[in-house]
Amino acid sequence: DFFHYFQNSLVVTVASLFFVLLFGAMAAFALSEYRFRGNTMMGLYLALGIMIPIRLGTVAILQLMVASGLVNTLTALILVYTAQGLPLAIFILSEFMKQVSDDLKNAGRIDGLSEYTIFFRLVLPLVRPSMATVAVFTMIPIWNDLWFPLILAPSEETKTVTLGAQLFLGQFVTNWNAILAALSLAILPVLILYVIFSRQLIRGITSGAVK
Repeated sequence: DFFHYFQNSLVVTVASLFFVLLFGAMAAFALSEYRFRGNTMMGLYLALGIMIPIRLGTVAILQLMVASGLVNTLTALILVYTAQGLPLAIFILSEFMKQVSDDLKNAGRIDGLSEYTIFFRLVLPLVRPSMATVAVFTMIPIWNDLWFPLILAPSEETKTVTLGAQLFLGQFVTNWNAILAALSLAILPVLILYVIFSRQLIRGITSGAVK
C-alpha cells in the first residue's frame, strides 16, 4: 500500500524535524548565551558532525538498534535522523542567536522572566528565518533517504516512500508508470514545505550571506 508508505515517511519526517528544531534550538541557545568550559571544542565537534557522514557508523547503529529492539520500527529512523540533523541545526541556529540583542534578553530577566520563557517567547520568534532554513535543509535528506530505511526498517509495516518505490522495479519488468506516479506524489510534501516557508527560507539564507 503506497499510501501507507507515504504515511510512514510523513511520520518519520515530521517527528525528526520536530526534535531537530527543538533540541537544536535549545542547544544553540545554550552555546550562544552561556560561556562554559568546552564551549569552543563543542563548535569543533559540531563541525565534525557536519563533515563526517553518519552512514560511516551504519554497522554500529545497526548493532545498537538490534540490542535495543528497535529494528523495523519508525522510532529507529527518527532517532537516526534526529542525530543526523542536529549538528547542522545547532551550527546554523547558534550563529543567528548570537545576533539577538543582549539588551532584550536582559530586559526580560529584569522583568522576572525565566530562561525558558526568554528562549521560547523572545529568542525563537526572532530566529524564525533560520529555523525555516534548517527545516528545509533537514527535511529533504530525510524524505529522500533510502539507506537507513533499507537497513533499519525494511519490513512491510515500516517501509517509507523511497523504499516502497523500489517494489515497482523488477529484474525483467519495470512498471515505469507506477514509479513516476509514486515519485510525483513523493515530492508533494517537499514542495508544500518550500511554498509555506519560502519567504522565511530566503530571508534566512540572505541574512546569513550579508553577515
